[in-house]
Parts: sequence; structure tokens; C-alpha cells
Amino acid sequence: MNAFEIIKFGSNLLKEKKISSFILDSEILLSKTLNKTREDILINLDQKISTRNILTYKEYLKRRSNNEPIAYILREKEFLSKKFYIDKGTLIPRPETELLVDKILKIYKEKKISILDIGTGSGCIIISLLSNLKNSYGIGIDISKNAILTAKKNALKYKLSTRLKFFNKSFNSIFSKKFDLIVSNPPYIDSKDIKNLSDDIKRYEPRIALDGGNDGLDLIRKVIYKSKHILKINGMLALEIGNEQIKKVSKILIDNNFRIKHVIKDYKTNVRCVFADYN
Repeated sequence: MNAFEIIKFGSNLLKEKKISSFILDSEILLSKTLNKTREDILINLDQKISTRNILTYKEYLKRRSNNEPIAYILREKEFLSKKFYIDKGTLIPRPETELLVDKILKIYKEKKISILDIGTGSGCIIISLLSNLKNSYGIGIDISKNAILTAKKNALKYKLSTRLKFFNKSFNSIFSKKFDLIVSNPPYIDSKDIKNLSDDIKRYEPRIALDGGNDGLDLIRKVIYKSKHILKINGMLALEIGNEQIKKVSKILIDNNFRIKHVIKDYKTNVRCVFADYN
């Protein structure tokens, strides 16, 4: 079989399994199999594919046809033009989270700041920040040992190990130092809504990174309460939040003496990020 034939085979199989991006996924999986760019494959569709590579490709197709996310099959996900190592113990970075990072970079530009990333996961947020804020330094924490190992691997890849440290601990462990910026993309999905998520999310992504408790705000409340004890005066808290949570989150912030400075809407015009300073 040549590349054209195997892409057609893969596309048809994924289409039957109701994978919406069946053509793109088929091409991406062949790219992974051959260790070539998708563009290289598409301009050489007549290239022959070895039996060994066909077998590998079919294994990838089987995983994708079972709704396993592409990011877990590839073991990487692009975030703000950087490729991050990803495995099943970490949440897959989303485009909405890029909005959070973009706004922080606009606020702080070339300033020298200290950053705490609560629930760091793959480390994509704080690594993206420190890659641009060259004079700053940070700490990432996560209760998942696997997430911390993943984040450390990504920090090493982008040569940030001297300015960035990761710890396997919860934010209940109060730091003795204080930070200019605390950023967090905490779990914010209501526990009862987990069952309504698509199969690729609820079956494969770590529930601990999704489940925000009975109203989706359990972790957000804790992050806000703890942050006021470890933020410097006029320090900033930057949060990603869920759909229709802005009113409740705003009240929690105000009740804890935070002042809301910015809100950011996502691509569907839902308020997705909130920025507040503490006095």
C-alpha cells in the first residue's frame, strides 16, 4: 500500500467509528508512524509503506477508533507554538488556556516576577510564561506525581530547570515565600456533569484534573482562599474558570478581598479567565 491508500483506509475506518476529524487524524497518525511531517507525506502520496509500518499504523487507528485522544497517542500537544510531552496522567492543554497565558504576558511583558502555578499538569502554562518572561522565575505544584514528572521533562526540554522548580504537593502546603503572580487552571467541572462529557475526555483524561466538586467550584474556592495568604501586596491571581461561573467566582473573590481587574472571553464568548489583585 502507498501513503494515499493507507490514509484512505484509515479515514474510512475512523469515519465508521464517528470520529469527526477522520481525515486529519488519519494523516496525523501516519505522520507519527513514519516519523515524518504531515506535509512531507501529503506531497509524496505515492510512497510505499512497509508492512511493519502498516501494522504500527493500524494499532494507532485502533486506539483512535476507541476515542483515545490524538494527544495521548502522539504523546505530545502543541500549546502556544511549543510542543509539550503529554501522557494519560496529565490534562491535555486547551486553546482556551492559551488566552490565559497571552493576557498574563501582555500584563507583565519584560517585568521580573515570581510565579506560582497551582495544578501545573504538563507545565504548559508556567513554561510558556517563563519562556517569554526571561527575568522571571517560578514554581509549579501538583498533587499528581505523574504530572510533576511530565512537567519536569517539559521544563528540561525548554531549558528552564534553573528558573523553574516543581513540587509534588497540594496548595494546602502554604509556602513561606510570597509571589507576584499565582496562576491556576483548576478542575472546574461539576461532579454530576462528568458523565455528560464526550468519551475522549471522560474515559481518558484524569478525573482529578476535571472534577471540581458538587458545584464545580470546590478547588476554585480553595485556590482563592490560599492565594490571599501567599500573594504579595497588589499581587495578581489569574484563574481559568468554567462556563457560567463568573458571577459565583466574582463573589468568592470579592468576599476574600480581591479586586477583579480583567475578564477574558473564549472563542464561544463565555467568560473563561478572570484576573484579580489582592490588597
